[in-house]
Amino acid sequence: MSIRLSPWFLVGLILFIFGSGQLLAEPPREVPIPIPKIDIGITEAKGPGEVALSLQILFLLTILTLVPSIVIMVTSFIRVLVVLSFAQQALATQQLPPVQVMTTLALFITLFIMSPTLIQMNEKALKPYMAAEMTVGEALNEAQKPLRDFMFRYTREKDIGLFLSLSKLERPKTKDDVPTYVLIPSFMISELTTAFQMGLLLFIPFVVIDMVVASVLMSMGMIMLPPVMISLPFKVLLFVMIDGWHLLTRSIVMSFG
Repeated sequence: MSIRLSPWFLVGLILFIFGSGQLLAEPPREVPIPIPKIDIGITEAKGPGEVALSLQILFLLTILTLVPSIVIMVTSFIRVLVVLSFAQQALATQQLPPVQVMTTLALFITLFIMSPTLIQMNEKALKPYMAAEMTVGEALNEAQKPLRDFMFRYTREKDIGLFLSLSKLERPKTKDDVPTYVLIPSFMISELTTAFQMGLLLFIPFVVIDMVVASVLMSMGMIMLPPVMISLPFKVLLFVMIDGWHLLTRSIVMSFG
């Protein structure tokens, strides 16, 4: 039995033998690999300026960790997310759209609603602070003024009175006399109340569809068939025909007008 070798195979074999012999003849070269040096330590401050800078950095890192909570507490995010969640529950589409999509949509709608307030905070507090025209404390005081005005605009007096009575504070004469720690929870429960009112209005047409479908199925004797399976396509069809996402987003944004 004869074996025929291709000439290209022979050429490749010769090159491999000579190449490997040359590599073995040469000593291995050492390639320097840079290794980073990590130095973590605490040294003595040479002046009060270094201590103040360290405290500012620590304060900034603390604020960054609390940013999600701040966004939820003092912005329109509560109302937007709760109303979108009510719409999802009314449609009974289970996990469609996904929670991540609804949360992201709520964040961008919140950013759109809060943009005038954020612009004021940037003009009155951030830019002067970056230009070294005011201290950190002055910048924080100026930054909270537009945010407090926004919260006062959508907070019920009844809710503010509740937390004032719980904290046993005197009746304030002006809005400036209301502490921020009283304003924030008052704003949150006011937003939850408004969001539930909007969610109730969202549920009404979809509940009507469920009742009609359940009545038709019962009259036809189809008791074992879940009404949700039949009503779900009709609810989705109704939501698409009326351009539901457009109307829902418009209603949410207009509620802050």
